[in-house]
Amino acid sequence: MLAFAKENLSMYTPRAFAIDELDHLHELILATRLAILVTHGEHGLQASHVPVLLHREQGPHGTLYGHLAKANAQWKDLRDGAEALLIFAGADAYVSPGFYPSKAEHGKVVPTWNYVAVHAYGRGETFSDGGRLLDIVSTLTDRHEAGRPQPWSVADAPTDYIDGMLKAIVGFAIPIERLEGKRKLSQNRSAADIAGVRAGLAASADVQDQALAQLMR
Repeated sequence: MLAFAKENLSMYTPRAFAIDELDHLHELILATRLAILVTHGEHGLQASHVPVLLHREQGPHGTLYGHLAKANAQWKDLRDGAEALLIFAGADAYVSPGFYPSKAEHGKVVPTWNYVAVHAYGRGETFSDGGRLLDIVSTLTDRHEAGRPQPWSVADAPTDYIDGMLKAIVGFAIPIERLEGKRKLSQNRSAADIAGVRAGLAASADVQDQALAQLMR
């Protein structure tokens, strides 16, 4: 299933790097702990770094849920119908020309950057209903506390304290209208150069380089 129409692309995505499969795009969204929410409204461009939840089954491409501080005026852009862009940045790494065997052959190589990213677009709704907000913050908390020896739960805090905190945030739901995915992992290079990049990154002491190398296997 194609998740986007090529004529609607906003992220530069050569065909070799494009991710078309909806399930793959969803998996990359779920693997990204913090998204960047960008809107353009009455006061120009605004951006916030926010954790979000993906409900795959809601709408043709899924729906994203999250919340903003009420003091953060960006929620008003969503309320007023501004288009939203959520950026999910995955692993990335600098690629040195020294990784390419072809460097020794002809020297016609330059540095580049390998990375994985998903862009989700849509227009959302905002809400302040305590029940919906509690569900969002509880689900987000449970997701990110999972795996800890003693996971913290929203229910561990006093109810009146949580009620007060919920009054200070605004929830949002953004049905995804289109998705763009890019997986730039040296696919435009020869097999030997790809292997060289993978080996060079795997040998790096940087954990981000190592993570990118794993994606190239």
